[in-house]
Amino acid sequence: MNHIHSLALIVLVMTAVPAGAQPNAATGARQSSSATLHELALRDGSRLYGAVQKETDREVVFLTQSGTEVTARREDILSLRLVNGSIVNGEFRRADPNATRLFFGPTGRALEQGQVYLGVYEFLLPFVQVGVTDKFSIGGGTPLFFTFDFDDDEDVSRAYWVTPKLQVFRNSSSAFSVGTFHVFGAGGNGGVAYGVGTFGRDNGSISLGAGLAYAGADDAAGVFMLGGERRVGRSVKLMTENYIWKDGKGVASAGIRFFGERLSADLALGMPLGVDDFILFPVVNFVYVFDRR
Repeated sequence: MNHIHSLALIVLVMTAVPAGAQPNAATGARQSSSATLHELALRDGSRLYGAVQKETDREVVFLTQSGTEVTARREDILSLRLVNGSIVNGEFRRADPNATRLFFGPTGRALEQGQVYLGVYEFLLPFVQVGVTDKFSIGGGTPLFFTFDFDDDEDVSRAYWVTPKLQVFRNSSSAFSVGTFHVFGAGGNGGVAYGVGTFGRDNGSISLGAGLAYAGADDAAGVFMLGGERRVGRSVKLMTENYIWKDGKGVASAGIRFFGERLSADLALGMPLGVDDFILFPVVNFVYVFDRR
């Protein structure tokens, strides 16, 4: 029970005051609004965020988030495109491109149709996930290194996994998904079937998950997850991802995510729970998101 209390405390500390929370005029707290906006980049180096009011062959009429109407000639426009993010104190902050995952486990959020991400865990475990629809995605991976067996006829033993995921509920501040992480290997099959809910927005959220880890018809055990994210800068998040399973054993992890428009990098430390020795191990992940929409 002490392990569960420790994990809950980690999550609450990191997400109790999410950046971009509800505005508070009395305290002067920062205000933010999540949206899909147009980004208008001009050749003079300026960037505006808002909505296109009117387009012609010669010019674009653009309404900024501050309510200012700007008319830009086509020859002065470098690019005009849709972007995802938030306006905080008049400053645009891009959304985390890897918001469908914590360090390892999934959140309740879903890839949109046409989105694809490629990544690698710990420099050794590559993976890919494809948004088939706005609610359903599927992916998989296999280790970069595998074993050679010179005693058997088959000289290579390789494991691989598949990761189908279906979002069953979503509103403006929460999402719930179900899925499985299933591993195939020479020694047998196994995995985790799960459900996970994420509550909050890009600037701060909590994820709660429960699953059934299985390695056969008679070998299954429950597993529970607590995760949290808190944005602390334009391109930086504090994150935690923690698990508890049979006999009070588990893993706690906390660290940081750096991200740009497409690429995210996770740097964290993990710690096994319920073991006699104190052990810390590094968590290093990279993910790149393509958008084919």
